[in-house]
Amino acid sequence: MKKTMKTKSFETENIHGKIGIEQNRCTTALAGHRAAILFNRNLQEVMMLTLYEPKYEDLWFRQMMLADEDTMSYNHAWGGTIPWPEDKWSGWYDYWITCHEGKRYYRYLKNKDGQYVGEISYHYDAEIQHEIANVIIYSKYRRNGYGSEALDLLCSVAKNNGVFVLYDDIAIDNPAIILFLKHGFVEEYRTEEKIILKKEL
Repeated sequence: MKKTMKTKSFETENIHGKIGIEQNRCTTALAGHRAAILFNRNLQEVMMLTLYEPKYEDLWFRQMMLADEDTMSYNHAWGGTIPWPEDKWSGWYDYWITCHEGKRYYRYLKNKDGQYVGEISYHYDAEIQHEIANVIIYSKYRRNGYGSEALDLLCSVAKNNGVFVLYDDIAIDNPAIILFLKHGFVEEYRTEEKIILKKEL
């Protein structure tokens, strides 16, 4: 009888021990899940920008950016502002938005107030056989940290879309070079007019 009692007692303790372990595992898993939710909420609160696929009628904003001298000052080596009359919108929209063929990506950037503040894009360049990045922040919204976040968003989207390397060619006197270098881009080569940067995603 005593041996039987000891065996039952041991089995009971063993069962309680297993239940305790499972409860600890569940508690740990639940805590991890809650931490992940909290992290995502905090991340959303920290992020200032959201991506927006523009409708055709939203293209006025891109036209305005391309015509703004301060915004396009980075492009001075290639002519500065770019005329973009409405009769060119349809072909552009089909190429970049409707029929991108997985080779092109374009989005507006919206701040927390719902204002358009810039654009990001990339496209496949057949000559260098890699994707070329593009980030433009409308001049009136600069110095708010939007450029930094926009570049991170672009790299994240490109990676999720299967892009392994992003390139950009930047005028040699463009201060945006510093931003790209801070975000993991490295100099591939340079000419008298521009620097070619790349980042492995």
